[in-house]
Amino acid sequence: MKKKLALLIPAHNEGLIIQSSITSAIDAGLSAEDVYVVDDDSSDDTLQKILTILPSTNVIKVQHSGKAGAVYQAIKFFEIEDRYEWIHIADADSIFSKNYFKKYFYQLSERYVAAVGFVQSLRGNWLCSYRAITYTYGQHIIKRLQAVLGMIVVLPGPVTSYRTDILKNLNFFTGSVTEDFDLTLQIYRQKLGKIKYIPEAVNYTQDPKNLKDFYGQTWRWYKGFFQGVKRYKVGLKPQRIDLSVIIQLGDIFLFFIQFCFALFILIFARQNIDYLKQFIILDFSVLIFIVIYSAIVTRRARLLLAPLYFHFLKFIELCIYLKAFVEVILLNKFRIPRKIGWEVASRRYQLSKKAWADFS
Repeated sequence: MKKKLALLIPAHNEGLIIQSSITSAIDAGLSAEDVYVVDDDSSDDTLQKILTILPSTNVIKVQHSGKAGAVYQAIKFFEIEDRYEWIHIADADSIFSKNYFKKYFYQLSERYVAAVGFVQSLRGNWLCSYRAITYTYGQHIIKRLQAVLGMIVVLPGPVTSYRTDILKNLNFFTGSVTEDFDLTLQIYRQKLGKIKYIPEAVNYTQDPKNLKDFYGQTWRWYKGFFQGVKRYKVGLKPQRIDLSVIIQLGDIFLFFIQFCFALFILIFARQNIDYLKQFIILDFSVLIFIVIYSAIVTRRARLLLAPLYFHFLKFIELCIYLKAFVEVILLNKFRIPRKIGWEVASRRYQLSKKAWADFS
């Protein structure tokens, strides 16, 4: 008889955080014997730190293959499909909230082929605060609506489980730099089944420490997003997911329209400067509402400072969005990654005692 759920963590040079991730999973209600780690040829002390918590039978080290390749090899090596009904694939910087897996167990059923929890940013600097805000309203509001309508756009890497009997239908080697979005579209295109949203299961993730890392992560997200849009011909298929993706594309595009509108009034309609004032007041009021809501939900007062820099970071995201659109959609670049990589090691850090405040 198959066991209910296995956790698989792929890791590459994650010595700073891997022990915290494994420990938090066990503290969150999962037995250590159901936690597996695949070390993608780390050059640091990742493997040694894993083995201080897990038995060697639950750990495999593979030749450098990239995240998707490492995950695929681990699933086969540990015979996950034959031994478990579900597999949860999480990032090595995942810190699971208390009772995370107990809440997950309660929601999993044969009615669904995949399930997704709630991603939240760890406490940190101004970039983490910005991400905490976008994660909060994006999942408490937008993703809840997507779940009701049956068109969740992305199954985020840190919080997603798959029913093991559908793994044979999924291609882990598409060359996408955002494999979670690619796998999501595969599920919809093949009509494999429904996806369950479990917002009570919160997973905390490390976000960029500086603008360079913020740019790099956002750039990877957007170019991977447009890879999926192009590969699966989003917008040309009669499925609800197409509409959902287009709406998500429209979110950043709406900011572009707002920016252009404000610029137009400033340059060409100075005699009607009152329109610009009204626009700014309306835009700022909406932002304040989102920020206050996010600060209350996350219990983080420092989020209230976000209006000082929110539009600056939003504008950076807009520029990256447009660059990715041009290079992937118009110039047909990034069809295949130029190198196997994880692009995460530079932004990892060891957790302080204070950082455990959200989930201890």
